[in-house]
Amino acid sequence: MESKYAEENISTKQPTPREKARVPSEDGDQKRPGRVKTPQGERPQTPDSSALLRFCFPKGSRLLRRADFVRVYATGKRFEGRFMTVFILPGKTENQRVGVTATKKAIGKAHDRNRAKRLLRETFRLSRAELDRIETKYDWVINARRSLVFAKLEKPLAEFRVIAEKVRKIETSVDSPPASQETGKVG
Repeated sequence: MESKYAEENISTKQPTPREKARVPSEDGDQKRPGRVKTPQGERPQTPDSSALLRFCFPKGSRLLRRADFVRVYATGKRFEGRFMTVFILPGKTENQRVGVTATKKAIGKAHDRNRAKRLLRETFRLSRAELDRIETKYDWVINARRSLVFAKLEKPLAEFRVIAEKVRKIETSVDSPPASQETGKVG
């Protein structure tokens, strides 16, 4: 049984278009202001890419494999701080490498962990001058602590620079011979 309801009750004619579909208001029918376009000669200059390269964090400067992290944890030296725990181990490459961790147990939510890792990577990057003074090239693993989530960049940066200075002092004290050998006397 076929129904002819649609044919009988639904019109196939298109309605006539209305000229003004907007309801008039007390302000009238004002147009939205258009986008401001700057003239061709007044556009901002593109950034110099060579200047931006100094701020990069190349792949060769990162610890990427789990085995590298485990090796540094197992045999490296540990430094505790308020915002981070740092593990170092002399590396096999010609530059300082870093690995950053922020665990769910220590930090919590994913957005907090991401922020903590960004802060620690930026801290390492901004401390390049201090790291260049260290002759031995280390593999660094930096673990975020809970207090890092509430800190601005300046405090973790200052703490990392103190740790880098401790590493430099330890390195120079190990490299320098005892005083009796410096003077040539046997003690």
